[in-house]
This record gives sequence, structure tokens and C-alpha cells, in this order.
Amino acid sequence: MKQDIEISAADGTAKASIFRSDISAEVAGAAPGVILYMDAMGPRDSLYGMAQQLADAGYIVLLPDLFYRFGAYGPFSGNSFSNEAHRAEILKMLHGTSQEMTKNDTAAFLDALASAGAQGPVGTVGYCMGGARALTALASYPDRVASAASFHGGNLASDAEDSPHRLADKMKGRVYIGVAGVDNSFPPEQSTRLEEALRTSGVDHVIENYVGMAHGWTVPDHGVYNEAGADRHWKRLLTFFDETLN
Repeated sequence: MKQDIEISAADGTAKASIFRSDISAEVAGAAPGVILYMDAMGPRDSLYGMAQQLADAGYIVLLPDLFYRFGAYGPFSGNSFSNEAHRAEILKMLHGTSQEMTKNDTAAFLDALASAGAQGPVGTVGYCMGGARALTALASYPDRVASAASFHGGNLASDAEDSPHRLADKMKGRVYIGVAGVDNSFPPEQSTRLEEALRTSGVDHVIENYVGMAHGWTVPDHGVYNEAGADRHWKRLLTFFDETLN
């Protein structure tokens, strides 16, 4: 069950969607909440399906539009990067939406989940650009976010000042990182740097390498989608949230 809403976020009104299973729709407040941070192509049918699959596992899921500051755009798909004009538009929005912006927006996202009836600390999961956002939320709202997962997340331990690995000492909850086998946005040296930061800070974490998977393998409308790899990601994610949110 999908419900479109509007959220008064840090810099304007953000469109978002709330997803519930039929059971959680009937019993308000009976499910924990999850924020799903989008990939760079934005909210669309493919991500709606993923959010609903997560909701059907027993969660109230919020999928916000992180690019709301740019007004209407797209629609894009997982293959839009192959179109030069689409790629330029996506990169403009991606570079114009900082970690700090999404961190500030997340306060309103958490409130929206609570208003929707989610109970207790929430989980976050992000794909592509959303992976770093999920980790930043865990560090920024340690009393409201219990766990964060990233799949083929880029620049999780880069040289940038807002790289999430720099926030490891603020993370109280658990972390799961699913890494594409070969991913230029998260090369082995960043994985090593992230591992060191999390371990040094005493963060309960797992970094798992999905050998043979390409960046974007979990998202059905992406050209590199891999069904077996996506199924494995769902098993890991649902186990992770079952252990940290229930």
C-alpha cells in the first residue's frame, strides 16, 4: 500500500511516499520504520517496488525525494546515465544535494515516519548515493536511528570532508555494507579506510563483498541488475533489520 505525502523539509516541500503492508495499514503503530534513501535516478516504479517489498516484510517505509530542491525532473530509470542529457541533469542534482542537506532533511523524514505510526528507533537503507545518506543518518540521529545499511553506496570513505567514515565515532547502532565486486565509486582503498574507521570506533558492522556484482545490481530497472545477487541482498537486509529493529 503506497501513500503519497508531502514533507516540510529543511529547504522546502519534499515529495515522499509511505509504504505499508496490508497488516500494518490496519494496525497503526504496529511496525518499526525504515527510511529508504534513493539512488541518483530518483523515486520511480523500480524503487517503489523495493520499498513495498520491504514494507511487506513488516515495516513502515518512507521513500523521500532527496532532489526536491530542483523541482520537477525526469522521469529517469536505472539506465539514464547512458543518455548524455539525462546524465548531465542527474549529476547537477547529485552534486547540488550535499550530505549536510540530506542530514538536515532527515529530521523531518524521521518525524514523518513517526506521524505515519512507526514505532521505536528506525532503520535506514540506501542505494548508490543513498548509501552515504543512510550512514550519515545513523551518526547524526543516534537516538532515533538504530541501524544503517548501504548497497553499492559510493564514496563512503572518500577524502571529502563530509565522507561518512569520518562520523564513525558518532555511530551507536549497527552497520551493514554490501559492496559491488568492482565499483569505481567505492574502490578497495575506501573499503579498507571505512573498515578501519568503524572498527577503531567500536561500531558493530559487516562489510560484505558481492563478487561478480556491478554497481546497481540490486535495482530491477538497472542494466546490471542481477536477480541472484538481488535475492541475496534481500536476505541480508531483512535479517539485518529483523535483528536491529524487532
